[in-house]
Amino acid sequence: MRPMKAVQRYRGSVLIAAAGLLMLPTGAWAEGMPQLDFSTKLTLSQVVWGAIIFALLYYLLSRTGLPWVATVLEERATKIAKDLDEARAAKAGADAGMTEADEATAKARAEAQAAINAALEDAQKAAAVQSETLNARLEDRLKESETQIAAARASAMRALRQVATETAATVVTRLTGSAPDTARLDNAIGSVLTARGID
Repeated sequence: MRPMKAVQRYRGSVLIAAAGLLMLPTGAWAEGMPQLDFSTKLTLSQVVWGAIIFALLYYLLSRTGLPWVATVLEERATKIAKDLDEARAAKAGADAGMTEADEATAKARAEAQAAINAALEDAQKAAAVQSETLNARLEDRLKESETQIAAARASAMRALRQVATETAATVVTRLTGSAPDTARLDNAIGSVLTARGID
């Protein structure tokens, strides 16, 4: 509302009220109150001058004080409306920022989970490859060990047969005083070793 419109709005009401007071019957004012007896010139002049002073004060206030008050009220209302608009804009910006932050957090969480899953999958693949490599190495070593054990066993068996043959020949020679038949002795030791499961 404009300042002058506000003043004009209330000016009519005040003038109507003042005119109504002046038009009241003098008997109603004077009844029981001699200072309001309009039949005397003093009371009448006081009322007239009071109305003139009131109208003059009202006119002066309507031209100076009331427009200033209306301007202050209008500026205050404008500032409040502006502050409310800024607050609404700030709230909308904060809400948008929170939405963006939530979306960024969800995206980062999904990316982190995907990275963790990929890292786990890579680690599992690497572990499987490493396990296969280790198993292959172990198999090779086992085969090598079995080959070495078989070779050592064969060598030990040959040495055992040779030692057994030599020992038997020495014993027979000492007991009988003559050297035994080597081929026959070797066959007899071979049969005994075979019977015991020793090749």
